[in-house]
Amino acid sequence: MKRRAALWATVGLGTGLILPQRVWSQGRPAGGRVLVGAAASLQEVLTSLTPLVRQTYPKLTVDYTFAASGPLQRQIEQGAPIDLFVSAAMRQMEALATQKLIVPSSQRILATNRLVLVAPRSGTLRLTHFQDLARPAVDRVAMGDPRTVPAGQYAEETLRSLKLWEAVQPKLILGNSVRAVLAAVASGEVSAGLVYETDARTSNRVRVVATADPKLHSPIVYPAALVTATRNRSAAQAVLDFWGSSVARRTFIQFGFGLPPQ
Repeated sequence: MKRRAALWATVGLGTGLILPQRVWSQGRPAGGRVLVGAAASLQEVLTSLTPLVRQTYPKLTVDYTFAASGPLQRQIEQGAPIDLFVSAAMRQMEALATQKLIVPSSQRILATNRLVLVAPRSGTLRLTHFQDLARPAVDRVAMGDPRTVPAGQYAEETLRSLKLWEAVQPKLILGNSVRAVLAAVASGEVSAGLVYETDARTSNRVRVVATADPKLHSPIVYPAALVTATRNRSAAQAVLDFWGSSVARRTFIQFGFGLPPQ
């Protein structure tokens, strides 16, 4: 990149295991504490499931740390006490599987998503499609860092497929999470950005310009699996099973996610 700037995520989306959101969930056979490391784009949907988990597992405590999938992967590699990992791409999950750091038999796809181009709602530029990113008037474009942020990986794949990468690359401002990218667009700091469809729904300060054809990038999926080093496997498995329940699947749909075939 000729020009890069760090975009810091909003509170709660950092890469450290600090200030996790605590959920006192209520259940039957499961008990104890489960720490979930989940992609930042899942923050609203997973925390919204808290009351439902609470009704099911009364003796179970669930803590969340939300961040980009790449930093979460590194935390697991470094021995962070994460019990259950949910990535926003297969790349990070496969890397952990290669190192035998997740339980392969536990892996499942929770949801799917779509990539969208967004612009500030208050902006004056008239953008209607991805090709507009090559226009001289569009001087700053935000996306996640492809090395660590899955949304950035999908964004790069899309721009390359559209043969826009060379034109857009000098304009790129890389964020450390998809939420950092969304914040930059919402504030008007950049002309446009590439985020998930579900993230765009969380802000009334951005508008969706265009939705990427899924054929332009790798499938956007959210794989989840138990971490091999978990000290509470039964409880972590209970949480994972709950996320696959019919009520949880309906909740994912309500938040704009797609579902994999059962």
